Amino acid sequence: MKYFSCYWYNRKIFYIKETKVKIVVIQGPNLNMLGHREQNIYGPMKLEEIHGQMEAVAKQNGTEIEFFQTNLEGEIVDKIQECLGDADGIILNPAAYSHTSIAIRDAIAAVNLPTIEVHISNIYRREDFRAKSMTAAVSTGVISGFGPFGYHLAMISLLQILGEMEAMEVAQKKQEEESAKA
Repeated sequence: MKYFSCYWYNRKIFYIKETKVKIVVIQGPNLNMLGHREQNIYGPMKLEEIHGQMEAVAKQNGTEIEFFQTNLEGEIVDKIQECLGDADGIILNPAAYSHTSIAIRDAIAAVNLPTIEVHISNIYRREDFRAKSMTAAVSTGVISGFGPFGYHLAMISLLQILGEMEAMEVAQKKQEEESAKA
């Protein structure tokens, strides 16, 4: 994201210098089948269409975005680990693995990057086994039940979180400079 924004912190405005943000979107099993599978639950949009909309939002915000989809748990873990040092934040739809994967949970915790978990359907209104997400506790936030629009909400949320983190860093540096002068 390239921006010259200002943020309030501790009743002061801080102007943020131009920066470039990278977001990685990781899609789990069966999401490559969107538009074909259970349209009554997931809707008619294909994954490529969702990614196209996300690319438009990223472009509007000067943000680099990368997409990755796999049906394999280990590849999701590998991709999350690759984000360390390469990405500023993650948008993750672990799909069915959210209910079972301690490995994905541990990978999210290990990289310690802002991570927004997305579910197209409302997992809390479905079968009991879907109501428990192993990955939610280590995610920064969870967006569930808004259909494909949930990815847009995740983008906006992640961009806001990253902006606030940067504002906090600027404020802390300014406080350190003021303390050094005193």
